[in-house]
Formats: sequence, structure tokens, C-alpha cells
Amino acid sequence: MHRTLGLLAAVGLVAGVCGTTRAAQSVTLHATLTPERLGEGTTIGFGFQIAAPDGRVPPPLTGVEVSYPVELGFALSELGLARCSRGTIEAAGPEGCPPNSLMGYGTALAEIPVGPEILRETAHVTIVRTTEQSGHLALLIYADGETPVSAQIVFPGLVFPAAPPFGGRLEMSIPLVPSLPEAPDVAVVQFRSTLGPLHLRYHERVHGRVVQYEPKGIPLPNRCPRGGFRFAASFSFQDGSHSNAATVVPCPSVRRG
Repeated sequence: MHRTLGLLAAVGLVAGVCGTTRAAQSVTLHATLTPERLGEGTTIGFGFQIAAPDGRVPPPLTGVEVSYPVELGFALSELGLARCSRGTIEAAGPEGCPPNSLMGYGTALAEIPVGPEILRETAHVTIVRTTEQSGHLALLIYADGETPVSAQIVFPGLVFPAAPPFGGRLEMSIPLVPSLPEAPDVAVVQFRSTLGPLHLRYHERVHGRVVQYEPKGIPLPNRCPRGGFRFAASFSFQDGSHSNAATVVPCPSVRRG
């Protein structure tokens, strides 16, 4: 049921929203930087909420693109030192992947309209690094739903360059997932996740012993960009509609004294 439980990327929390004229639903984007200390490593928190008019279930999500600020040194982090294959994570789950391939964790909420009722299901999300594709950083998003239906779904994410003021974008193509007989496909309405060292523990061998450590985070610049750290996202839906959303993580306050 949960191939639609995606990012994208992700992915939190000051928000701005902009919808297209074709979209009946609205999307709110969230982002955080934890900790937000200039010149140091951080974890990116990101997420979104999708709402349709009159409390209805929105159409199923089919694509997400999340753009992140150019000032974030994603390539300079020590995340994703190992790779996990799709076959491994499908067969054994995230537990079967190398610890040093883990990139982040999250949750997702999906809805299915069944007559006058709306069924809701929460899934746990794990993001791992996998083998690059055509030179682009590649991720696998694993969604594990337990109730009312047990399902484990894996889908990919790719990181591409982005035009200024952004430094890159995470693209995900989300397949449609049938739900119950005679019911519409699963619709994702909420997603939250992280990319960074928060709650991660990597392994390394030191003097013949395996020790755990927290990997280096995504470096923040020494100076905050004017107006803060800007994020943007675009969303595509099964009915052909599109929505856009944007948010800003404000610059950290400057301590004096």
C-alpha cells in the first residue's frame, strides 16, 4: 500500500505555499536544520502536508521534487559511506543494509476513502544510499506499514544539480499503489523525514575493534544567506494536477556578549 509514501526528501518550520490553478489540493512544505550553527554540520529535516477541499482525500501523489539551498555542503558530509542494493533492502529490510549506508529516518501517513469513511495508515521510513546512477547520488526510500495492512515498499530517489539559488534537487517518481477492492489508490497526505547524522550510528574498525560513531553532518556555511535558507518543492498528482510549495529556515540568531 505504501509505494506512495515518499519524499521527498523528502523530508520539519516556517512555511509558504503556492498552488497552481489546476490543483484543487494545497501543499505545505516544512524544513529544519538541526543544529543550526553556522560553520558546523547539521541534519536536514523536511516534510510536507497535502490537503484537499472539504476534508476530502487528495488524489494520489505520483512525483516529488525537493530543491535545497546551494549553501548546504551536501557533498562534503560523511554520510552514505557504504551502499545498499535494492535487492538487499527488499529481501532483508534496512537491517540487512550496511550501517554506514543509512542516511535518515521518518514517517508517512496515507489515506484511503472507503465509502463515507477514511482509512489511515502510518508507515516508518528509512532512507539509505545506493549505487550512483549516471554519476548522480542515488537513494532508496523504504516504507514499512503495519496496520491496517502490512506492506513494505521500496522506491528510488536521485539528486540532480539545480539552478540558483538552489544547490540541488531530489527527484522521486512515485508509483501508484492499489489499495482495497473497489477503492481508490493510496494517497499520501503527510511525510516527515531527515537527512543527516541525527539518530544515526556508523561503524568503523579501530585497532581491531568495531566502534560506533556519529557521522559528520551536512556542513553549513560560515555566513547565513540573505533571507535565510530557502527550500522549494513541486508535487504531481494522479489527476494531472500540480502544486508548488516553498519554505525558509531563518538565519540563526547572533549571540552577543
